[in-house]
Amino acid sequence: MSIFEKRVNALKQKLDGNQAALISDEISIFYFTGFPHSEGYFFVTKDESYLLVDFRYIEAAENTVKTSKVVIFSNPYETVNELISAHNISEILLETDKITLASYSSMQKTVKASLSDSSFLSDTIKELRIIKSEDEIEKLKIAQNIAEKAYLEVLNFLKPGVTERAIALELEYLMKKQGAERIAFDLITVTGKKTSLPHGVPADIEVKSGDFVTFDIGAVFEGYHSDMTRTVAVGEVSDEQRKIYDIVLKAHLAGLDAVKASVSGYDVDKVCRDIIKDAGYGEYFGHGTGHGVGLEIHEEPRVNPKGNTVLKSGMIITVEPGIYLPDKFGVRIEDTVLVTDDGFESFAHIPKELIII
Repeated sequence: MSIFEKRVNALKQKLDGNQAALISDEISIFYFTGFPHSEGYFFVTKDESYLLVDFRYIEAAENTVKTSKVVIFSNPYETVNELISAHNISEILLETDKITLASYSSMQKTVKASLSDSSFLSDTIKELRIIKSEDEIEKLKIAQNIAEKAYLEVLNFLKPGVTERAIALELEYLMKKQGAERIAFDLITVTGKKTSLPHGVPADIEVKSGDFVTFDIGAVFEGYHSDMTRTVAVGEVSDEQRKIYDIVLKAHLAGLDAVKASVSGYDVDKVCRDIIKDAGYGEYFGHGTGHGVGLEIHEEPRVNPKGNTVLKSGMIITVEPGIYLPDKFGVRIEDTVLVTDDGFESFAHIPKELIII
């Protein structure tokens, strides 16, 4: 049985006999079929599953999707209604966290079944996706390796006078050269005072001696994302820079040591946050310690002060504490890790001790 058939069967088991799931989110469709598609729907009943596509995608879909029936449509809602009639469906479950109000309104007027406004389908898909299969873990590791190779190579490119934007462009080129489909998000390659911005945007600002440079980067491999952050110094560092770096590194390592099945995202966050708070910099750590990673760069579970999900073996999370001193500099260190029964397996293989270029 293929991984896609297992996923669809797991969803089918959640449905009552008169219910159908109507999935429109591109990532969810890819998760269940292996076919990335944003122009159609995935229709699942207790007994059958159908990928609905228009003429432009029919050949590609039929060549890719082997565990669900591929159906061509000219009007998607007409095809949905035909399936509703064929399977005697009375209730349609929707991804309420993904569908727009306009789409929901249009469905209400057209679809000949009751539309559920509950979060059941969204919650079910999140529950299925939160534990990664061996195949998913392998793809995540490959995505990490691609990003690491690009990062190590770009360090040779890093010197005073190089701009933030040039670093980002070089990294994107190197990751795609290594086999990335695309970058996982808009790369963060910022320097100097801009390192105090957790999500700073690269610009035509030149690296200077004495600067920190933040690299928050990731690659996508077969739909799966990597996420890592390293902060490096150029030329020299001040005593204050080294002090802040050491605090963040201590928090990061302690956070990793706290990761294991049976603890919550809150527990891991608290370990990191308490170290930074006790050092006197609690007000300068304003984001969560981490998040899940997979087909999306940010997904469940959450590792933050509200992260009540209990970690389980097979979950993927980041551990990324930071300190950001406004108008001065910031430091963040991030690894993506696999939760195991008694700890974690880090996908990162690169140093995290302070590097001075």
